[in-house]
Amino acid sequence: MVSAPQACDAVTRARALPRLRVGLHIVLVEGRPTLPASAVPDLVDASGNFRTDMAVSAANMFFRPKVRRQLEAEIEAQFDAFRATGLSLDHVNTHKHFHLHPTIASAILRVGKGHGLRAMRVPLEPNDVLRKADPKASLPSAFATAPWAMLARARLRAAGMRVPDQVFGLAWSGAMTASRVLGLIENLPEGLSEIYLHPATGAYPGSAPGYRYAEELAALVAPRVVAASRNAAIAKGGFADF
Repeated sequence: MVSAPQACDAVTRARALPRLRVGLHIVLVEGRPTLPASAVPDLVDASGNFRTDMAVSAANMFFRPKVRRQLEAEIEAQFDAFRATGLSLDHVNTHKHFHLHPTIASAILRVGKGHGLRAMRVPLEPNDVLRKADPKASLPSAFATAPWAMLARARLRAAGMRVPDQVFGLAWSGAMTASRVLGLIENLPEGLSEIYLHPATGAYPGSAPGYRYAEELAALVAPRVVAASRNAAIAKGGFADF
């Protein structure tokens, strides 16, 4: 999140870890724009933050040409800010998976073409693997998002993007415990899988209510998870490594 309060600290840490694969997390909701608010008036509220009513924002982006121009300008500004860090762009995704909106996806592809965009996340998560990883967990329905995700995957692959075959971290967002991460690793299907978490030492200003940040951090360093990830049959890395 190039305009987030601690972005500079994140960049400093990333530069010290040359093997770390870093992506651009485009923010178009629940955050501050990279451009001045006056340059994107239809994307922000009275406080200068992005609007939180995603449905209304999505409709405006689809139907109103001037909003689309503001959208593309903001996306360009975020790509430019990432380029200014000097880090290699491994992938792109969006806050709240807003790139499932076809207008946003199109804008990212147009702008990203000049910024070395090669890979994007598409949030498609197979329930059969989740049931193996945690048989007792209840699973939310993806009925509303799955058709848009499948459309996005087809579009992105047609555009030459590297897209994971499956993504894990959706159903259990904020609750990716060590046992669940271990279960996913032990039941990974064939193909390219992305596993994502939200690790932190605890809650922070603006953090999501109910997210178990510290447990997700603990999951990443749990000895049994680390041991399982060293399975010789599993190739690990960022998108650029595949």
